[in-house]
Amino acid sequence: MCEYLVARTGRQQQRYDSGFRLVAGCIPYRYRHLDENCCDNSNKVVEVLMINSPSGPGLLFPKGGWENDETVQEAALREAIEEAGVRGKIVRFLGYYEFKSKTHQDEFSPEGWCRAAMFAMMVEEELGSWPEQDTRCRTWLSISEAANSCRHPWMREALMAGFSTLGEMKQTPGG
Repeated sequence: MCEYLVARTGRQQQRYDSGFRLVAGCIPYRYRHLDENCCDNSNKVVEVLMINSPSGPGLLFPKGGWENDETVQEAALREAIEEAGVRGKIVRFLGYYEFKSKTHQDEFSPEGWCRAAMFAMMVEEELGSWPEQDTRCRTWLSISEAANSCRHPWMREALMAGFSTLGEMKQTPGG
């Protein structure tokens, strides 16, 4: 995975569809033991990883342009590495979310409309260094804390659609 050590830039490979810039992202998550001295699977809570935005307040989930030389899942995994410094496994598709970008208007999407494919990603590795570490800080939060911290309503929607059933609930053995 050495090809991910430098963040991709530019729009040469960017995908578009019907005036929408296509974006891929994920909600990285893990299970944390409620009792640090316990190691069974029955006493865990879900935490999600959020990152700051260099362009304003509030927290975000990793997301970015889906490029021509990758699948949408590969794009989501790449963005998690570039922006949040985590590697993991896509667990499920959360849905498509449309939003208007204030910073990414171009000739193919003059209004700045984007369509994001969002996924739940189980974190398997937290990297000590990653491409955007100088401009991004990462924070693990409970589902409710993350919902209150989301900068964008569409990200809160994706979080609640994908994780509200998990919420603060404990993981059951084998689950």
